[in-house]
Amino acid sequence: MGKTLTDIKRSLDSNLGRRLTLKANGGRRKTIERSGVLAETYPSVFVIELDQDENSFERVSYSYADVLTETVQLTFFEGTSGSVAVSGQ
Repeated sequence: MGKTLTDIKRSLDSNLGRRLTLKANGGRRKTIERSGVLAETYPSVFVIELDQDENSFERVSYSYADVLTETVQLTFFEGTSGSVAVSGQ
């Protein structure tokens, strides 16, 4: 993934509709792990629709800056065999 907000947005735009795993900093040494589908991208944020059997929330949104600063890490699934990590570095 790119090192600018624009590069991150372009990369996420090309992955719309793909399944992913999300790791986010929950504060106070907590890491939140969720899975879902990249649903929408907007100029400043992106939206992930979460799997309902695992989460009490339907959707979460994060900014592209969260990916750049590695507060949020996304891993997209490649078919059934592997995954591709997405980060700001």
